[in-house]
Amino acid sequence: MPANSGAIEWTIDDKPVLYPEAVSRMEARVDDIRREVAAQQVWLLEHPPLYTAGTSAKDSDLLEARFPVFPTGRGGQYTYHGPGQRVAYVMLDLKERKQDVRRFVYDLEEWLIRALAEFNVKGERRAGRVGIWVVHSDGSEDKIAAIGVRVRHWVTFHGVSLNVDPALDHFGGIVPCGISGEKFGVTSLCALGLPVSIEDVDVALKRGFEQVFGRVKGP
Repeated sequence: MPANSGAIEWTIDDKPVLYPEAVSRMEARVDDIRREVAAQQVWLLEHPPLYTAGTSAKDSDLLEARFPVFPTGRGGQYTYHGPGQRVAYVMLDLKERKQDVRRFVYDLEEWLIRALAEFNVKGERRAGRVGIWVVHSDGSEDKIAAIGVRVRHWVTFHGVSLNVDPALDHFGGIVPCGISGEKFGVTSLCALGLPVSIEDVDVALKRGFEQVFGRVKGP
């Protein structure tokens, strides 16, 4: 039986991982999954403060390089990663599922929506704006989770980031995901008055992932 057949490994890093190291480890794992010598994986981690530029990033959206900036092969534009944000890199073999990237992104959104619902937060999709949004009573909308993926030989990598309690002012150095204006901002679970921990979020993410993608192996 192939090493990646039906098995999804759930891995959590307790210490911040440098971005170049994370990319190197992801690419090695993707190659191993493609060659059927390693299991599919969901990798949960945090990064030190940094900005990443997706394949659609515009130079004008980097307002101030407060932190290191890394070009990356994922889709999307500029985003911020840092402490207090749970990053989940998702390495799945779509040949074992539907070979449909749009469906995969939709399922990632559904995963985040279900995880947020565990904290009574209503996460919403918006046409033309990838990610998950929270709508306030005044009509304004704040992004609480970002999505940026890449697919190589039908194996996915990169993934999602969910704001638990990051320093929201760190997003001020970029136009997050190319979306600006008074109506749109960023938020976090703690900013919404929910002082949950990263560990609480990990439990919700695992439960939501299993509902959408199937059972995982790991802590």
